Amino acid sequence: MKRAWMDRFIDAIEWIAAGFVGIVALDIFLSVLLRNTLNYAIPDSFDIGRMLLGILIFWGIAATSYRGTHITVDLIWANSSPRYQRWIDVFATLVLLFVVTVQTWTLFDKVRGTYNDNVQTFDMHMPTWPFFAIAWIGDVSAVLLIAIRTYRLIFHPEEMHDPKLKATE
Repeated sequence: MKRAWMDRFIDAIEWIAAGFVGIVALDIFLSVLLRNTLNYAIPDSFDIGRMLLGILIFWGIAATSYRGTHITVDLIWANSSPRYQRWIDVFATLVLLFVVTVQTWTLFDKVRGTYNDNVQTFDMHMPTWPFFAIAWIGDVSAVLLIAIRTYRLIFHPEEMHDPKLKATE
């Protein structure tokens, strides 16, 4: 079965987010290992780790935005008919699209500001704007995935692959 380009794009975003989880874990592991065994600190490890965590957060938002796997409390949704559940999903996704779009706009302003102000790390004087730009690309990916989710919820709800989780008592 040939997969749609949207599904391949969604999978690529999720793999990129997973890659950043691995990079952050490796950075933390190496920093702790070198500090505790060789009494050596990686130059700028705090700044780089902090910026990598920021990147991870924005790519994580992208990864969870499409699938709807973030934490939700849906008391009204759970007690509604499937038709109203779909309308609630569309409304909530449109609100999420608006909020993340505004967030993306403000993060771009941060990228531009760090570039124009030539903000650098403390030890090695590396420019910080590339880290902010990578985080911004993750946020742009979140906007695109939320837009795809909105489109599918409205026009092709059968293409939604939301996990159906059942609560256990």
